[in-house]
Amino acid sequence: MNVLKIIEKLSNTPGVSGFEDEVIQAARTYMPENFDITEDRIRNLFIHCPSPGKDLPRVMLDAHSDEVGFMIQSVTTSGTLKFLALGGWNPQSLGAHAVRIRNTRGQWIKGIVASKPTHFLTQEDRNTPVGLSNMVIDVGATSQQEVIDHFHIRIGAPVVPDVVFTHDAENDLIFGKAFDDRLGCAALLEVMKHHIKRDQPLDVVGVLSSQEELGLRGATVSVRRINPDIAIVLEGTPADDTFNGNEAIQAGLKKGPQIRHMDKSVVSNPRFVKFAIDIAETYKIPFQEAVRSSGGTNAGVITLHDRSIPTITLGIPVRYIHSHHCIAALSDVNHTIKWCSEILNNLNRDIIESF
Repeated sequence: MNVLKIIEKLSNTPGVSGFEDEVIQAARTYMPENFDITEDRIRNLFIHCPSPGKDLPRVMLDAHSDEVGFMIQSVTTSGTLKFLALGGWNPQSLGAHAVRIRNTRGQWIKGIVASKPTHFLTQEDRNTPVGLSNMVIDVGATSQQEVIDHFHIRIGAPVVPDVVFTHDAENDLIFGKAFDDRLGCAALLEVMKHHIKRDQPLDVVGVLSSQEELGLRGATVSVRRINPDIAIVLEGTPADDTFNGNEAIQAGLKKGPQIRHMDKSVVSNPRFVKFAIDIAETYKIPFQEAVRSSGGTNAGVITLHDRSIPTITLGIPVRYIHSHHCIAALSDVNHTIKWCSEILNNLNRDIIESF
């Protein structure tokens, strides 16, 4: 299985925050048997690379396995489903989109996000944005009892976008759901599997952290278990090249991965950032730099662990992130893998301690 196939597998797999089981099972099947693979009770997946020695500096590679989605809050008497968001959504991107709901038998039931049809709207209604509280999911039921007894859907059921991954090889494009952060997960798995030198003086642990979209919860747990000396977070980052002028673009497709100097959650260790940029320039890896006024990643909690962990975030640009349909460039994924790999291959204890 190559990186494109694991991206396809991970993108198509359902796994909203708190329900990441199928995603981490797919990740398990990708890794060789000689890796030590375990998970905890919040569904963090830990992948430990066989180490060439003891007492080596420990590196944490992090990507989050959850995707934005929804949870069923109630069932109406007419048979429609009220829901709440898991993660950040723009409600205006949801109308008439297909979703899948996991029922009590583990089956995925198709539904449509719906609101009052245009024929029944007043002019004032048409001029007012529709919020989540005025939306429902329709599975075709005609009563509350039918939803429960026939469709076997109950309160608390997870809901994911119903989207199938596609690849446009001619134009270097990939389309699908959950690129935040299944692209980061795929890059992490590829680095762990194929790009770590067995004799390098590092102890590398990869983690697919859960529940990032609900407040960096999984990483808050996983960083305590790993107790790293340094960390790299691999993310899907919001592309801004369709609405910003050229001088303001910091995450454009086909321009390489993005390294963040800061966002709302963290100011990245500037010495580590400089080291990473020097590596990219040495190996002629295209990259972009970002200073973000909003957003956040697991770097926010990792960097505050213990005596502070030097942490950087490498982001793969994704258009229309946190929506049903994402667009990214496969070349940006491959450049992220290359950049992360060369950073690891050039690190040692002295360099890490200098940060």
